[in-house]
Amino acid sequence: MLPKNLEKSGLLLINEIYCIMNFMKASKTIISTLREAPNDAVIASHQLMMRAGLIRKLGNGLYSYMPLGLKAFRKVENIIRQELDNAGMNEMKPTVIQPAEIWKESGRWEKMGAEMLKPQNRGGQDMVVSPTAEEAFTALVRDGLSSYKQLPFTLYQINTKYRDEIRPRYGVMRGREFTMMDAYSFDKDQADLDASYENAANAYRRIFKRMGLTTISVKADTGAMGGSGSEEFMVESEVGDDTLILCPNCKYAANVEKAACKDDVAVDSNGKPQVATDKAVEEIPTPDVKTIEELSEFLKTTAQSFIKTLIYKVENAGVDLGKNNDFVAVCIRGDLDVNEAKLCALLKASDVELASEADVVRITDAPVGFAGPVKLTKAPVIADNSVMTMHDCVTGGLKKDVHFIHVEPNRDFTPMMTADVRVVKPGDICPECGGTFYSKKGNELGHIFKLGDKYTKSMNVTYLDENGKSVTPIMGCYGIGVDRTLASIIEAHHDENGIIWTMSTAPYQVAIVPVMYKEKMKEVADSLYEELKALGVDVLLDDRDERPGVKFKDADLIGYPIRIVVGDKNLPNVEVKLRSADKADLIPATDAAKAVAKIVADELAKLNS
Repeated sequence: MLPKNLEKSGLLLINEIYCIMNFMKASKTIISTLREAPNDAVIASHQLMMRAGLIRKLGNGLYSYMPLGLKAFRKVENIIRQELDNAGMNEMKPTVIQPAEIWKESGRWEKMGAEMLKPQNRGGQDMVVSPTAEEAFTALVRDGLSSYKQLPFTLYQINTKYRDEIRPRYGVMRGREFTMMDAYSFDKDQADLDASYENAANAYRRIFKRMGLTTISVKADTGAMGGSGSEEFMVESEVGDDTLILCPNCKYAANVEKAACKDDVAVDSNGKPQVATDKAVEEIPTPDVKTIEELSEFLKTTAQSFIKTLIYKVENAGVDLGKNNDFVAVCIRGDLDVNEAKLCALLKASDVELASEADVVRITDAPVGFAGPVKLTKAPVIADNSVMTMHDCVTGGLKKDVHFIHVEPNRDFTPMMTADVRVVKPGDICPECGGTFYSKKGNELGHIFKLGDKYTKSMNVTYLDENGKSVTPIMGCYGIGVDRTLASIIEAHHDENGIIWTMSTAPYQVAIVPVMYKEKMKEVADSLYEELKALGVDVLLDDRDERPGVKFKDADLIGYPIRIVVGDKNLPNVEVKLRSADKADLIPATDAAKAVAKIVADELAKLNS
């Protein structure tokens, strides 16, 4: 029996929280399932979306949503839209094609790199197929913002984007064309920005909970977006693109690109802190010895005694690197690795990459493996913090088969910059509580940034404050990958038979499967279909002329949360089976619609609590 608040139209009201109502007969839609996944589908969501007929591949990194897939996609989209609207944000729709001029204003026309598709119109005007929307929103707000009384506000879009990924993979998880929700707050001051940022973060938590996703909030690198504070909402995944660094003792969580650890002191081969030496730098022969491991063996010491020096090529550095501003020499303790995302952020660059062998030889006057900071004049030296606690070190000697010993940082070389550019690993120490880090793989669903005035300043956005003074507003940026979120729901909810949709995101919440669509079975199936429609349940009636086994397998593969089987053997009862359950229940056909509607309502209420 339904609760009193769930009369005939009650579930309709609950369901409308999630989506526009869906109901359909299978013979009128496209159900095209596959026994096997395509060879290029290697993760569960890609395999199941292809096998269930939710998507079809049109080109490399280009996937189209078929009717069933689009219904699930729209549900994800609708949940996002409703929660952002409830948070007081305003939806708008900028164009996907943007003029290059606004990208040149922001300085990202060159910095964005090869991922950005740059067509020209028939008049030869440079255009951009939107990879992101900071410039478009900033330009549109600039044209209408005049007074402090208009601030703060947040605008958002749910729109198509294109990035020319060099290696698109994992289906819609990393495609070239995709749909993103982008929101941008425009704020008077830091206090307003902090409030807008927290408002977005709270909305994100509600969005992902309603979809049945458990997220981990982590500190993240701002990358090409710029700005200061940045947070990613991740889901744990065995095939995740990101490595998460987590502390078991406190709430510290960060993407490996951003993670920091407590500074440690370099130790000698006896495990004791290194001691400064007053010996002069000495050149020693090291024939055919290049790697840290080979040097450790050759010199009978440990990797922590070596300063590893790597030459990097820098694209579009935002800091002055001197005459040779395309290359830097990065020094780090021998047992550590350089975090290129941190280096890129430090240099305010669009990209960094290891220099070619020819460039290394030109800059160091030595083959690869013999670079060092002592007497290096052709590139500025960037030192990781770890280097500055080292003493009596070994470095490359800027000659083939030569190294320096007794090197003292700040005595024998002075870095242009010192910063944290190390990769943090499991086993490193949490800077906040002293716990020992561990790691997990994850996929990013959403990302929020405090952009500051990066775009409003470069694009000359101003308003008049209370005193009539012209002031530049600051911005926040908040994004969710709609396709990636949909795929992540499948990654989190599936078994060997197919998808197990959450009630809020299923293309149809209930599938009615008559063993044969004729006579009494047809009559009962049709009646249940009409009852469930009237009760506000998303329902599909599988009226296809197919064998029962085919229908059952399709229902499991596609993943409808509830299946009602109408068969001669059980009438006047019908089988009601939850996709996540092992067994079905027999329920009188006359009671089945209300019983199923209550299950749907309870599940939706649980997700929405």
